[in-house]
Amino acid sequence: MQDLWAALCLVAVIEGLVLFAVPGVWKRTAEQMQALAEPQLRRIGAIVLACGLAALYFVRG
Repeated sequence: MQDLWAALCLVAVIEGLVLFAVPGVWKRTAEQMQALAEPQLRRIGAIVLACGLAALYFVRG
C-alpha cells in the first residue's frame, strides 16, 4: 500500500512540474484534447495505460 501512495505522490509531482514549467503548452494541449471525440480520447488513454503498465513491468520486473 505504501508503494501505491508513493506512486500517486510522484504523479502529483510530475503533473505539478509540467504546470509550473510549461503552463502554456499544457493549456494548448488541453484545448486540443477538447476537440477530440470521446472514442479517440479513450484510445489514447488505453495506449498511455498500456505503456505505463509495460514500463512498470520492466522497472519492477
